[in-house]
Amino acid sequence: MQPVTIEELKKIIALSDLSDVHLQWILEHAEVIEYESGELVAKTGDPADWMFFIIQGGFDFYMNVNGRLVFYHHFTNDVESGGVTGILPYSRMKVYPGNSIAVDKLRGLRLHKKYFQELEQLNPAFIQRCIGYMTERAKSFATMQLQLEKVSALGNLAAGIAHELNNPASAINRISYELANRLFLNIELTEKILRQNINADHIKYFREKIEAKEILPKKKVSALQRMKNEDLLMNWLDTKGLPTDHQVVDTFIDAGFDMDDLEILADKVPKDELVQLLLWVENLLSSQRIIKDLAEASNRVSNLVGAIKSHVHMDRTNELQPTDIHADIENTLTLLGYKLREKNIIVEKSFCTELHEVPAYIGELNQVWTNIIDNSIYALDVGGRLNIETKCNVKNVEIKIIDNGAGIPAEILSRIFDPFFTTKKVGEGTGIGLDLVKRIIKHHNGEIKVNSKPGRTEFQISLPIYQEKQ
Repeated sequence: MQPVTIEELKKIIALSDLSDVHLQWILEHAEVIEYESGELVAKTGDPADWMFFIIQGGFDFYMNVNGRLVFYHHFTNDVESGGVTGILPYSRMKVYPGNSIAVDKLRGLRLHKKYFQELEQLNPAFIQRCIGYMTERAKSFATMQLQLEKVSALGNLAAGIAHELNNPASAINRISYELANRLFLNIELTEKILRQNINADHIKYFREKIEAKEILPKKKVSALQRMKNEDLLMNWLDTKGLPTDHQVVDTFIDAGFDMDDLEILADKVPKDELVQLLLWVENLLSSQRIIKDLAEASNRVSNLVGAIKSHVHMDRTNELQPTDIHADIENTLTLLGYKLREKNIIVEKSFCTELHEVPAYIGELNQVWTNIIDNSIYALDVGGRLNIETKCNVKNVEIKIIDNGAGIPAEILSRIFDPFFTTKKVGEGTGIGLDLVKRIIKHHNGEIKVNSKPGRTEFQISLPIYQEKQ
């Protein structure tokens, strides 16, 4: 390797105004480095012991995020980094959190951290300059982390929404096919009853019965009682010599009919005519039920779209605006509904009835509810319980999100708000770290605390009801 000269060091922005004496000291204590483009300069987990001075070329830094290398920053001899990087004085970094790959031909020096104290005594101003570069690097990393977390969160949310929309969309497709068949069958059955001597009063009787039963509140019937009702109606049809079709029986039971309702007609209408009349009415009742199912599926889609628009804060600026926290939490539960159903999780809510709208950066705050609730779902076993409580006074609203999962181990509880810390496997979760959650709460002039023990983990968030626009 060619030795580095003082003239080359003066080309490094951070060193450009240092005296020749100080530059000579760096040359005497540092090591020359040269890497070809694509070579590994440092890898995840290596001890962070060296400060690098870049004379030529540069390197790309890839952060190790849950086992996946993500591009974060390009370091070179520019104004932003000053041509110095790696471990800088007063940095708390112990090991490299990612991989550094040389770009073009990298040439420079590296200085071991054991010389930092001597370097500070030699030139305190240079040390302060390095701290400034380190601060700017931290800001750049935080911005990149925020962007990546938002993209990751959006991807996970989109996957969940697609899952949620798939069920009603599939139902609508199935229902439309079945309804088309029912409408065609109605033509055939109508033709058959017109060939019978059926009085208009008989049809009127069914119409009035159906209307009356629609008005009455639906009674909850146990599975055992329903089976008994089906057996009674089946036996009655068999006794009268009528078809004992299970579909006919199920339809009339669903509509609230019993054998007493049909007995009135059985004495007035001949058997052959009654058969056609029952089949015709059953088809109409089934069509009516199908249309109700269609309405429920389409309402489900509409509700999901409404929840999505509210959750991502569409068509609004990212400024403090009043929001209904209860509605925001409900929307979050809607969007995470498929995860709750997969684990059969019981959700219990106890909301403050006197809470007014709270000023918030709504899009950001919704990320908080998504993250914490998703974490709770992840921690819960099948059949677990999730409690969401709110309490309010004239100054603050307090939100508690509690789960009865295994809890957060005591040895990591103090680290859960650290950047990049996670207990989840690669690819799982929202992608929104709890450090971001804490930053968002701080942005709202609020506080977040967590208490955990086996069987109970509680996130407690306090937000001001009134605050100045920032």
